[in-house]
Amino acid sequence: MYRQKKPFRDTTCSIVQDSPIYLKAQQKDTPNREKRLDCGVFRRQHPPTEHKAYSRVEHDLARLRRLYYFTRPYRWRLLTGIAAVAVAGSLGLLFPLIVRDLFNTAFQVGDRTPSIEDLNRIAVIMAGLFLTQGLFNYLRVYNLSLVGEGVVADLRKILYSHLLDLSLLFFENRRTGEITSRLTSDITTVQGAVSQALAQFINQLITLIGGIFFLFFLNFRLTFVMLSIIPAVIIAAAYFGRRLREISTRFQDQVADANASAEEAIVGIRVVKSFTAEQVERKRYATLIDNSYLLARRRAMVRALFIPSTIMAMFAGIGVVLWVGGRLVLTGQLPPGDLIAFLLLTIFVAGSIGTFTGLYSQLQEALGASRRIFELLDTVTDLPEPDTPVDLPHERERIRFEGVSFKYGDRNGEEVLREIDLEVKPGEMIALVGPSGAGKSTLVSLIPRFFDPEAGRILLGEIDLRRLRLHDLRATIGIVPQETHLFSGSVGANILYGRPGASRTELVEAAIAANADEFIRNFSSGYDTLVGERGVKLSGGQRQRIAIARAILKDPTILILDEATSSLDSESETLVQAALERLMKGRTTFVIAHRLSTILTAHRILVLDRGSIVEQGTHQSLIQAGGLYRDLYEKQYERNALR
Repeated sequence: MYRQKKPFRDTTCSIVQDSPIYLKAQQKDTPNREKRLDCGVFRRQHPPTEHKAYSRVEHDLARLRRLYYFTRPYRWRLLTGIAAVAVAGSLGLLFPLIVRDLFNTAFQVGDRTPSIEDLNRIAVIMAGLFLTQGLFNYLRVYNLSLVGEGVVADLRKILYSHLLDLSLLFFENRRTGEITSRLTSDITTVQGAVSQALAQFINQLITLIGGIFFLFFLNFRLTFVMLSIIPAVIIAAAYFGRRLREISTRFQDQVADANASAEEAIVGIRVVKSFTAEQVERKRYATLIDNSYLLARRRAMVRALFIPSTIMAMFAGIGVVLWVGGRLVLTGQLPPGDLIAFLLLTIFVAGSIGTFTGLYSQLQEALGASRRIFELLDTVTDLPEPDTPVDLPHERERIRFEGVSFKYGDRNGEEVLREIDLEVKPGEMIALVGPSGAGKSTLVSLIPRFFDPEAGRILLGEIDLRRLRLHDLRATIGIVPQETHLFSGSVGANILYGRPGASRTELVEAAIAANADEFIRNFSSGYDTLVGERGVKLSGGQRQRIAIARAILKDPTILILDEATSSLDSESETLVQAALERLMKGRTTFVIAHRLSTILTAHRILVLDRGSIVEQGTHQSLIQAGGLYRDLYEKQYERNALR
């Protein structure tokens, strides 16, 4: 399964190490030993699910094969469940035949006189049949339920792991609520398709084929009457099933939009309340939910027309069978027990056809959801790992930009950076200033490879960043952003995010160096204090100092400070600035400065305007030279004086 004819490197399918699929893959001799699952096998064995050269049926089969790939770690449970389904379904077909003997015995069909012992024997056989069938039904439900739950858990872990490997550009173009909807509701929708649906299909297939065989055995003329309605049912199933899938896919998209809208409002609840926009958000969410409700109504209407009409057609056929069979019994051409057995088998066959229609509708919904899931799994990162990565250079503090240009794809080709040439020496502090939109944040975002340049290259030591493993590169870089993001755990857990294996002593030392230990100890729970979602329980200065402690604990060789003090009050800024000075000591540092007073001691100040470095030098030399930096400094000085 996991062997390939030639090596294949697919960095878009990372698997968490405790996944059963990953563990199975590690037991095989795969060319790629970097804890990755060869999900590229999907692309080689099956057609791309949205390629126009393939028919709808081929797309459906390709998605189903990809879904059932995830059952491989549980194949023995799946096979046990399927075997139990087959046995239980076969035993179910014996029930009408036993009833046939029971009624023919009771009505004394033939020359032999019935006895109580005959009836007792039939009753014992029937009881044994029910008990045996119940046992196999237990095995079916238990094993297939475990398969379904396991597949859903694996699929969620695989999809989440893959999402973490995608670049920032992907997340900038997608809403969080839409992504989480695919992780939750879409995967839940496909759960039945990979477990219960397969078992139901086999069970109903056995019932259908076996039932028709016994119907022919009992009376072939009645069987032809019963089968005459099946073509109409199949045509209806094909038509309604296609409509159901289209509506279900649109419904899932609409629900994802509603989830995204709600999540945006909840995350920005302070802004919502400050602008008294509760009613606006209510209307927006209500509109999206109403749209999804309209689609749900259409889906319910299709189901209401589809399944009941199929059942009605089948029971109409049963009525005809009963009428024709009754005439045969009255004329002595058919024993009463045979007619009752025929009716039971007809109900079984009708039920299996009705179940097939339900399974078909469930399958169409699952295919619609799987399209959205595989759309994410098929998304390839625009920051590929190198085929032959090299180790980090010994001189990992020196950075050089050579003719670097960059543009965002959604800005009509406008270059954000233009032919940047820059060499930063080890331990040097570089300050970036300039008007808004000059390209400061973009320039520092290229260093940890959040994006790759359109032209030119960036070197760490003497090695192009694209030749390094992303993990190795980013492990050497610490970032303190303007908007600090804390996770909803404890203060200590947020600091340890910088180096999860650090000791308690190292944790406290990092907090002390960041001027955070004092206020942390003033909390009743100390380092175990919960910060709330996004650190909402802490002030801006406290959040920023925790972020600095996190960076100190990481102990990076390269440091990026993106306006780390711009939104703080004077007292907090003083404490944070002191912590930053400790953090910058001995490290190559890039500082995006909003307050120019914080970069007076920088080794070099780079002035950016419209994507180019227009000035560079020390604070004093730039002031003396005049130009954009001096204008910015004087304007800021005047504003501060007016305050």
